[in-house]
Amino acid sequence: VQLVESGGGLVQPGAPLRLPCAASGSGISINVMGWYRQVPGRQRESVATISSDGSTNYSESVKGRFTNSSDNAKDTVYLQMNSVNAEDTAVYYCVAVWRGDSLSVTWGQGTQVTVSS
Repeated sequence: VQLVESGGGLVQPGAPLRLPCAASGSGISINVMGWYRQVPGRQRESVATISSDGSTNYSESVKGRFTNSSDNAKDTVYLQMNSVNAEDTAVYYCVAVWRGDSLSVTWGQGTQVTVSS
């Protein structure tokens, strides 16, 4: 599986931003896709996940502001970020848990999101 993220950049406080992540691969079954973020000097933290059955989980810091959705036909997930603030500034990583011959985890390359006026 390969993951390609896009959509990061500079965004003003309160503005919306959408991060797509497209998965590619053959002969696989994706169980979970989601997003983590990391700030320099801090551990990578979970932001949002979506399972193959459509169930979602969000960190308390983004609940009510971010929405993680999927387009299964395109093997793509979208992180819709609303009401962003400076604390949302981080590198955002897409992650997929998938099954081929065994259960595996793949990370995207990361995309920088900077919230600043």
